[in-house]
Amino acid sequence: MSTALVTDLTIFVLALLVGIEVIGKVPATLHTPLMSATNSIHGIVLAGALLIGVTANNVVGYILAFIASFFAAAIVVGGYVVTGRMLKMFRRKAVPSQQGADQGQPELDGLNGHKGLKGLMGKIGRAQS
Repeated sequence: MSTALVTDLTIFVLALLVGIEVIGKVPATLHTPLMSATNSIHGIVLAGALLIGVTANNVVGYILAFIASFFAAAIVVGGYVVTGRMLKMFRRKAVPSQQGADQGQPELDGLNGHKGLKGLMGKIGRAQS
C-alpha cells in the first residue's frame, strides 16, 4: 500500500469517528431538521459527480457520472423537500373568513382547535346546553 492510500484511509476513518460522535450527541427532536438542512451541503457531491463526468474518457465513466449526478441531485432536492414539510408543520392555521359563514358553511369557531369528531361533539354538546 502506498503512503497516499494509508493517509486517505486514515483521514476517512477519523472523519467517520468524528461524524458519529457529533451526530450521537444531537437530541432526537433535532435530528431530522439537522439532517434535512445538511442534505443541502451534498451539493458538493453533485459538483464532484459533474467533475467525474467532465474527466471521463469512456462509456463506463459517463454512466457512473450520470448515476452519481442523479443520486446527488435527489439528495439535495429531498433535503429541501423535507425541510419545507417540517416548516409547514409549524405554520399557524388560517382563520376562517366570514364569507364562508355567509354562504351556508358551518361555523368553525366552535371547534376550539379540534378537528374531526372530537371538535364536532364538543360543538354539539355546547349547542344542547
